[in-house]
Amino acid sequence: MANGKLEPARPLSPHMQIYRPMLTMMMSIAHRISGVANAIGFLLLAWWLVAIASDPKAYATVSGVFASLTGQVLLFLFSWALIHHMLGGIRHLVWDTGRALDKTSIEVLAWATIIGSTLLTVLLWVAGYALKGGA
Repeated sequence: MANGKLEPARPLSPHMQIYRPMLTMMMSIAHRISGVANAIGFLLLAWWLVAIASDPKAYATVSGVFASLTGQVLLFLFSWALIHHMLGGIRHLVWDTGRALDKTSIEVLAWATIIGSTLLTVLLWVAGYALKGGA
């Protein structure tokens, strides 16, 4: 009841139910998720570095985990998150210069980030396997 009148209960701020998911909104969420994934990935990197500095048994354990299918998927996702987060940062850097702020450019840069991060991750892994000498 406001000013002595009965009014319908409304949220104090816009609620998620009234928003239509948009690409820029989803990219913002993906950027945050990739940031969290990077933190987890850097913990894995730290584990690997500690294992190298420790002893051959610790290194063998970490190498075994990373060589497993689950480890390979985690490393692939970490590399994608790292590249995606980097490209998202470059996108924001472009915006900080006052460029590409029109609706079309924003959409193009969002798609470029998605496609670019996926292609660069696949290219990185293909090159890695080629340099390693196969599967």
